[in-house]
Amino acid sequence: MATIEDFRKLELKVAQIKEVSEHPNADKLLVLTLDLGDKTKQVVAGIKSFYTREALLGKYVVVVDNLDPALLRGVESQGMVLAGSDESGIVIISPERPLKLGSIVK
Repeated sequence: MATIEDFRKLELKVAQIKEVSEHPNADKLLVLTLDLGDKTKQVVAGIKSFYTREALLGKYVVVVDNLDPALLRGVESQGMVLAGSDESGIVIISPERPLKLGSIVK
């Protein structure tokens, strides 16, 4: 079980997807450029089978902002976009309405 202190260690923030590009070494991954208001981040996400570039551009998402960078098939990912999944596929978690970029998710 995770404690509330464990949860508080995560920095969940609102971001907007500004760019979407193909991952050069993977068929199911996309490389997203996210605007968090005071900075941009590159995130690699396994959502290519479920979203088009057009559907993602401009979308508001929730991102884990304080993960250690990771190399995913040779491309650095500087965070994680939150998503849910079930038998129908993957759905990105998105705020109900646009919020100020960088807003903290609690």
